[in-house]
Formats: sequence, C-alpha cells, structure tokens
Amino acid sequence: MPISECVNDRPRVSRGTASRAGLCELRIEEATPDTGRAWTDTGRQRDQRQLKHRARGEVRAVPCPPELTALLHTHLTRHGTDAEGRLFWADRGSELRTNTYARIWARARAAAFTPEVVRSPLAARPYDLRHAAVSTWLAAGVAPTQVAEWAGHSVAVLLRVYAKCLDGQQHAARKRVEEALRG
Repeated sequence: MPISECVNDRPRVSRGTASRAGLCELRIEEATPDTGRAWTDTGRQRDQRQLKHRARGEVRAVPCPPELTALLHTHLTRHGTDAEGRLFWADRGSELRTNTYARIWARARAAAFTPEVVRSPLAARPYDLRHAAVSTWLAAGVAPTQVAEWAGHSVAVLLRVYAKCLDGQQHAARKRVEEALRG
C-alpha cells in the first residue's frame, strides 16, 4: 500500500510503501514553525528550517497508524497537494494561517465530542495530539530513547516533560526483565 510521507510540518508529500497490518511512517524533513512575520528571517509568517538538533536534509521517521495513513491517502486522492507540496492550503493557494487551523479544530472538536468534553482541556489544540502520541508510546512501554527519536526530543527533555507517563510501570518492567532472563 502506498503511504504518505510527511516531509515537512506543512507537510510535503512523497510516496513510500508499508504493510496494511502495522504502523506506517511519516517522514519529517523540515520545520516551518509559525513564529510571526516580525520574528522570521524572511518576513513571512513561517520560516523553513531543518529539524531541531539535526542537520539540514536529515529526516525523522515517526510511526503513523494505518487509519490515519488511509485518511491521508483519501485526502491526497481527492485534493492532491499545492505547488509547494502542502496537504492543506488556503482558498487562494497560500498557506493556512494558524487562526484558521484553530477555528477548524474547534469545529471538529464540537462535532466529535460531547459538550462536556468540548469544555475540557482534552485535545484543546492540534498540538495536544503530539503530546497524546508521545504519552501513549511511553505508556505502551516503548523505550524512552526510541520515543525521544520519534518525537524529536533529547532523552533529557522527554523524561523531564513526560516523566509522569512512566510512573507505575514497575510491574511491566519487572515482567520484561523476568522474560528476558528466562530467554
């Protein structure tokens, strides 16, 4: 099955392959953080740059559930990408503004969640999905070094921010050690 490779926070798309049975992969190559025109070198809302702690052109692979991969493929089939490779763009072909994302996100939350959940902080911003993914990987027992690689963090930052996700894993850790010792 062809998969989408996100090679940029905007994102740009190329093709790869993966099995339907397991996780697919998003491949992040650049960052285009929304810092505001006053704070960029170009005077644009976003500057393109290499990923933190990586050389220009270095890629970070991040697991992607098959369901999300299927949604990305459906979107690509229907809409393609713009001239710069973005999956999502504004009506006039420009990049989507942060406040546009926020409005769409708020409407999506209202459509998907109960009013009680909408009033809660659960997935209040799109960025919260990243936090949820990292927390899920850690809770699932993925090694912190691997999670840090996927998230683009140093292990020190990962453990400082997400240490609470590792609490209570002593039983699972002991079980893994016992299994390893049994061979």
